[in-house]
Amino acid sequence: MNILQINSSARSTGSESTRMADAIVARLKAGNPGASVTRRDLAAQPHPTLDEAALQALFTPAEQRNAEQAARVALDNALIAQVQAADVIVIGSPMYNFGITVQLKSWFDAIARVGVTFKYTETGPVGLLTGKKVYVALARGGMHRGAASDTQLAHLQTLLGFLGLSDVQYVYAEGMGMGPEAVARAQAQADAEIDAVLV
Repeated sequence: MNILQINSSARSTGSESTRMADAIVARLKAGNPGASVTRRDLAAQPHPTLDEAALQALFTPAEQRNAEQAARVALDNALIAQVQAADVIVIGSPMYNFGITVQLKSWFDAIARVGVTFKYTETGPVGLLTGKKVYVALARGGMHRGAASDTQLAHLQTLLGFLGLSDVQYVYAEGMGMGPEAVARAQAQADAEIDAVLV
């Protein structure tokens, strides 16, 4: 089993989404001692955002790219290769201003490539990253689960489904900004949810 862990918090320490992702990976490893783990911290190793130069590089035929364009596409290719090689993907995703972090958005922008991780057909887009299990650890300062304000979940469901990643389990830690007692409750609830999905 190849496990890919994506940490997307801007925090280097004290991130609840990273703590949860670490706990999920530890449980997976305990059940699969031979599993390999690749960790990518998107704050420590930020991926460049999608800008005009990146788009020009992507839309230039490979044989016509200059050295700078080839190097830029190679950065995305490396992330795509990690995802393709993974059997299980674990994503730590804190909510920032009702959405995903810019670091995670840049990761999705890098791995979503037509003809590689999805394709267009006469009946609509089809994701090509099939047959993988995904766990997403969601951390929020407030309480948004099941509410209209939970645009983070809808965004992730759309992105993952678009790429063919349909076998997804979400675990939550909510109320992380509401004081020590709320944090303790949120962490206990998150740990219970991790236990439930990794029986």
